[in-house]
Amino acid sequence: MTPFPNRHRLLQACIAALLVVPAFSVAARREAVTADSLTARMQAAEARFTKAAIGVRNGEPEAQRESDAALQDMEDAMNACARLRGCQMNTMLATYNRLLKRTVDTEMEEDDDDLAADALGHELGGDVPRGADAASLLADDHRFDRMVEYNPAVQQSIRRWLTDMRGPLIASWENYRNMRHLMWPEFEKRGLPEALLFGIMAKESNGKVHSTSRAGAAGPMQFMYNTGLRFGLGNDGTGFDTRYDPRSAAMASAEYLAERMRQLDGNIELALAGYNGGEGRALRVYQSSGGRPFWDESVYNQFPAETRDYVPMVIAAAWLFLHPKEYGLTLPKVEPKPVALRLVQPASIYQLSICLGNKGVREGYMRTLRNLNPRYQPETFIPAGTTISATARMVTQYNRWCTSGARADLARTLVVSDPSRAIVRAGQLQTVARTTDDSAPGDTVEATMPVPAATAAPARKPASKPAAPRAYRVQEGESLATIARKFRCDVGDLAKANDIKRPNSLKRGQSIRLAGCEG
Repeated sequence: MTPFPNRHRLLQACIAALLVVPAFSVAARREAVTADSLTARMQAAEARFTKAAIGVRNGEPEAQRESDAALQDMEDAMNACARLRGCQMNTMLATYNRLLKRTVDTEMEEDDDDLAADALGHELGGDVPRGADAASLLADDHRFDRMVEYNPAVQQSIRRWLTDMRGPLIASWENYRNMRHLMWPEFEKRGLPEALLFGIMAKESNGKVHSTSRAGAAGPMQFMYNTGLRFGLGNDGTGFDTRYDPRSAAMASAEYLAERMRQLDGNIELALAGYNGGEGRALRVYQSSGGRPFWDESVYNQFPAETRDYVPMVIAAAWLFLHPKEYGLTLPKVEPKPVALRLVQPASIYQLSICLGNKGVREGYMRTLRNLNPRYQPETFIPAGTTISATARMVTQYNRWCTSGARADLARTLVVSDPSRAIVRAGQLQTVARTTDDSAPGDTVEATMPVPAATAAPARKPASKPAAPRAYRVQEGESLATIARKFRCDVGDLAKANDIKRPNSLKRGQSIRLAGCEG
C-alpha cells in the first residue's frame, strides 16, 4: 500500500479551494488565523505527509493513518487560506506542487527499479519478517558484497548467467519470488543474506522443488538423504520426503550454512565449498592451510573441479540478485500474494495447469503449483474440498475457468485421456451399416471397419495359470502412479510387489515388476 493515490484527492482540494469565492466580512477580517500561521500549518502538514509516506512504503502499521491526517491538515489549510484576505494561495500551491513532484518521482523510480524493490522486501508477503526500514534492510543485505571476493572467476560466472544461462536465471527468479514467503524467513532468522539463499537455490535447482540429481540430492536446496536427516529432513511419516518442501529445505540449508560459517570463521566461499564438496573436506582444508581463503592456490586446488565451478557460480547469481541494473538485467515483476485455494471439485495439478491458462505468466502456473504443493504428484487427483497453496491471481483464474464451462470440461478430458484407446489391434473388425453416395435414401450396404482395441469385445481364452509379472524399465519423470495408470494396475500392489517404501524414489532405468497390471 502506498499513499500516492492521495495526490488526486489533494489536487481536487486545491482546485476546489481556488474556485471558492471569498466572502469578506468584518468577522472574517477579525479571524485569529493569520496567513503566516496557515503557511506554517501547510509546511508542517507537508513534513508529516512526507514522513508518513516513507512509513507506508516500509510497512509501518500507523503510517497510512498519519498520512491521511496530514493530508486532511493540508486541505483544511488551503480552504482557510481561500477565505482569508491576504493569504497567498500561490504559496499553498507551491507546497502542493513540490509534494506532487516528489510523489511522482518516487513512483517512477520504483517502476524503473522493480527488481531492487522486490529483492529487498518492499513487496513482502504477510509472513515475512521485515527490518525497521528500507535503508537498514538494504545495508543489511549488501553485507554480502563485503563478505565475498568480486574476482575474475566470479566475473566469468556472471557472464555465463547473462548469456547461455540467462533463461534459467530468470526462471530461478520467478520460482524464488513465488516461494520467498516460505524460504527467506528461515535465512533471515539466522542472519544470513537473502542473496546467498537465492544464489544457492539458482545453482542447485533453478527453484524447481522436485529436482533430483543423479547422485540422489533432492529438493530446491539439493540435500543428500543422510545430510538431510541430520537437519530434520526426510520421511515425515506419510511417505513424503521433506527435502522437497521449500520451507523445510530452506530451514535446513540455513542451519547447515550457519554451522559451516561457525567452523570456517565466517568464510562464505569455504562454506559454499563445503555445501558442494563435503563439509569434512572443507574443514580439513581450512585447518591444514592455517585458515587461508578459498581463492588461495593451496586451498583452491584441493577441491574438485565441480566445487571450483560451484562456488563462483553461486556468488555470481547472488551478485546479480543485488546488482541487476548494473548489468542490464531486467527480471519480470512477480506478484506472489500467497493465498489458499479450496477445490470445489476433484482435480490434479495437471488439470489445474490446463484450465488456469497462462495469462500474465509466461509458462503458465504448473511450476508454481508444484512448488507450493510439493506433496502432490502432478497426475494425482486431489479431492474436492481440499485446500491447496496458490496465489491471488490463480484463485481468480480458477473461479473463472476451472469450476465449470468448456475449458474446465476440456481440461478434465485431456488429463484422463488414455492413449492406449487410440490403438487398433489387428483382426478386430466390425461390420457396420453405412449409406453410400449412389444408393437410394435409406439403403445401406455392409462394410467392415477397424474397431479401437478398448471398445472391441475381448475374446474368451481358456482358463490358464496366471503369467508371471512382466518387468518394466522406468522412464524419465515417471512415478508409481503414472506407471500404474499406464498399465492399469493398483499403485499399492506395485509398491508391495517391488518393496518400494517411498513412491517418489523411482529412478530412470530402474526395473520393476508389473504385478497385477493389465496393459
